[in-house]
Amino acid sequence: MLSSLKALNLLVMFLLELAVYAAVALWGFTASDKWPVKVLLGVGAPVAMIAVWALFGAPRAPYAVHGGGRVVLEALWFGAGAAALAASGRQGWAATFVGVFLVNAALRFLWNQ
Repeated sequence: MLSSLKALNLLVMFLLELAVYAAVALWGFTASDKWPVKVLLGVGAPVAMIAVWALFGAPRAPYAVHGGGRVVLEALWFGAGAAALAASGRQGWAATFVGVFLVNAALRFLWNQ
């Protein structure tokens, strides 16, 4: 049973990663009234986030960070997702996102994932 919970926790981590992309895209598309700015931010911001995660956060990242650096990366990464939700007017979703992330992070720490 514990192995199933650990696998579920890793799935939640992956879904949280995807939610960051969606949150940043949502923020980008709602950040301005001008459509060129909407498109630039709505597409560009998630692409930038993808690049950062691919370089530093992904399991096979070429410059993967560990230990304290990983904690800082995750705090900034998932914090950006929560901030994007809040900035786009979804404060309740942002708070829920932070709560799910904190539980997920605590379980990953506890289970050494």
